[in-house]
Amino acid sequence: MQEDQAHAWAGLLKVFGHPTRLMILAELLQQTRCVNDMTELLDRLQPNVSQHLMALRDSGLVGFYREGVSRCYYLARPDLVRGLFDLLEREVPIAPADRHTGARRQKAKSSAGPGPG
Repeated sequence: MQEDQAHAWAGLLKVFGHPTRLMILAELLQQTRCVNDMTELLDRLQPNVSQHLMALRDSGLVGFYREGVSRCYYLARPDLVRGLFDLLEREVPIAPADRHTGARRQKAKSSAGPGPG
């Protein structure tokens, strides 16, 4: 593998490496969405969704068009996104209720001492 190819792939994988971006891509696999729709679906603030969309757009994974004052996004590389999602679904099992997150919450809760009452 050439170094420039490795850098290009690493950059693309970095863009895929954020949960909010993955959720955006999953929504866009189903249909084109405007920013306001995605903020509601993902329960995120508009500036946050827009920042993630910019990263996805800069990487060439999504494109957009204007519909009135709204920007509506679509997958520019649907085969790549679908292929990666298919691979991940086959190869990476979904863990039941993230045990690590639950353990951290329980530890923080117990170290805080008894609650009011």
